[in-house]
Amino acid sequence: MDAEKLKRLTTFPTGNISDAMGKKGSMDSSIKPVYDDARMGGPAVTVRAVPGDNLPAHIGLDRAPAGSVLVIDARGYTHAGLFGEIMAQAAQKKGLAGVVIDGACRDRLAIKELGFPVFSRAVNPGGTVKESLGALNVPISCGGVSVNPGDIVVGDADGVVVIPREEAEQTFEKANAIFSKEETIKKRIDAGETPMRIYGLDQLVEKKKQS
Repeated sequence: MDAEKLKRLTTFPTGNISDAMGKKGSMDSSIKPVYDDARMGGPAVTVRAVPGDNLPAHIGLDRAPAGSVLVIDARGYTHAGLFGEIMAQAAQKKGLAGVVIDGACRDRLAIKELGFPVFSRAVNPGGTVKESLGALNVPISCGGVSVNPGDIVVGDADGVVVIPREEAEQTFEKANAIFSKEETIKKRIDAGETPMRIYGLDQLVEKKKQS
């Protein structure tokens, strides 16, 4: 996928993208933005971490290229924040697009002030150790979704979706069509039509009444 299409894809609402993939790809609802208007999108750099140990996250942060999304599988461990203000500042300075953690982060208000997009399962002020290397750029699970290096990860106020890299082109085309269709629908609603009539749901209701 070329850079222009990738940039455009990451601006679509996550709901449009999930619909474009047949309502798949959404991480579970516990993976939330640290602040409501956080938005991000880019190719995944994956990290497999040991619960309570953030050395793998530091390694991933050090090696992830600009424009990428660091996706950390911390096995859902939420009793310590493995990513905080200092790491967010460093990630922002490097030009990373965002971070997703299947685990906890900390320093929520400082991260919000920085304006760097972080999505996590929880927020916890607890500290971590730095003992294990973990693994970088391997297949992981994050928020109940498989993530491979290079998959496209998009996050907004509704959550995070993952687009397998081999499906990126077709997902772009479908999401673009869905977005354009919804823009037209909103104009029709502004003109006084209702979703029941626009989607033909009134006819569906009548059919169900007769069945």
